[in-house]
Amino acid sequence: MSILQIPYREARDGFWGEQTSTLNWCEEDYNITYYCAELVNTLTNLMFMWLGIKGIRNVLEYHHSPIFLLAYVGYMVVGLGSMAFHATLKYEMQLADELPMIYTVFIMCYATFSYKRSPRTQLLIAAVMIGLGIFITVYYLYAKNPVFHQVAFAAITATTVFRGFYVMEYQLRPQLRERNPTACSRIMREMWTLALVSIITFVGGFFIWNMDNIFCRHLTTAKNQLQLPWSIVLEGHGWWHILTGLGAYEMILWRIWLVRCLDGEEEKFMLDWRPWSSIPQVVPRTHKGATKSS
Repeated sequence: MSILQIPYREARDGFWGEQTSTLNWCEEDYNITYYCAELVNTLTNLMFMWLGIKGIRNVLEYHHSPIFLLAYVGYMVVGLGSMAFHATLKYEMQLADELPMIYTVFIMCYATFSYKRSPRTQLLIAAVMIGLGIFITVYYLYAKNPVFHQVAFAAITATTVFRGFYVMEYQLRPQLRERNPTACSRIMREMWTLALVSIITFVGGFFIWNMDNIFCRHLTTAKNQLQLPWSIVLEGHGWWHILTGLGAYEMILWRIWLVRCLDGEEEKFMLDWRPWSSIPQVVPRTHKGATKSS
């Protein structure tokens, strides 16, 4: 067993030089490799790359609304920025991680509030959100307060999610009862399931991230006892990347499925998904290789 246990290195400087970011995480800097400050926190962002490519292919292949193509591009930019941040611990790369999070959730917020609105109203909504995005950016650059960023991100996300819940219950459900009563209960159940699984996954990642911050000293002691590669499982911020990457992907998919049903296309498309055991996608009912038929 000792052959499979690699001890951590002593603290040292790394390839990217002194840390300038306002945040640092529990993973010990440059401990695994001289060339990457936080290797585990960097590599776990590959979840965003994999799911982002999957989402973009899904949008292009099945001709979903172009706004979701932009959402998945933003999703991947968040992953790339996070990789750069954790690899270097430079302030500029921290901004490349944190600001795209705000912009991407604003894209989803726009998709939620602009649906079926007049072009003039859509333009007004876009202008308001661009203005809010500029305000958040300028204030955050001035204050450099991570709590402000986290609160702003949470507020925009919560607004988008609760608006989606409202649309599901007070717009979609009455429509389905009228035009497709036999399928109404099933569609609403799977839509609520997807939304709640996404939220639980996201909140689970947030919980692990906070536990990683609170108990960092104890976790570091445990990691040094376990040694590499087993200690990787105790890198809580890495689990945050994996779980929030999956939860955010599912949230975009939830909105795609909601739009398809609002457009009256629930007989043409289906949610191809087994909860907790597969990656969801919205595909035509004639799609080969679907994991479920509904």
